[in-house]
Amino acid sequence: MRVGSATVSGIRAVVMSSPDSLLRATLNRLAARLGHGLADAAAGLALLAQDAPERVGKEWDLFQQEVIAEADRLEHESGEVGETKAASSPVPNEDQAQDQIDRLRAKVADLNRQVEINQ
Repeated sequence: MRVGSATVSGIRAVVMSSPDSLLRATLNRLAARLGHGLADAAAGLALLAQDAPERVGKEWDLFQQEVIAEADRLEHESGEVGETKAASSPVPNEDQAQDQIDRLRAKVADLNRQVEINQ
């Protein structure tokens, strides 16, 4: 190390600085860098929060369409099965299909409530 100022392991050492000043300077710079990083993270979260309601709404609409299509498919399948099987077996299949439709509708209602609460 040279007298005055020198570079030691990438850190510029100033001979006249006291350890207290160096410690305070280090803490100030760390706080500034962390604060800047936190500000960037907060800005990113703000952008996500702005886009979230629209995205959730689109996903919710798509999910509802998928559930309706699945319910229609199940109703259609249970109708085909009922036509091809004997008269005694369609009743349990229709009950099972209706139970599944009821469960899906309950799930959709729960999800709808959750979306409304979160908005």
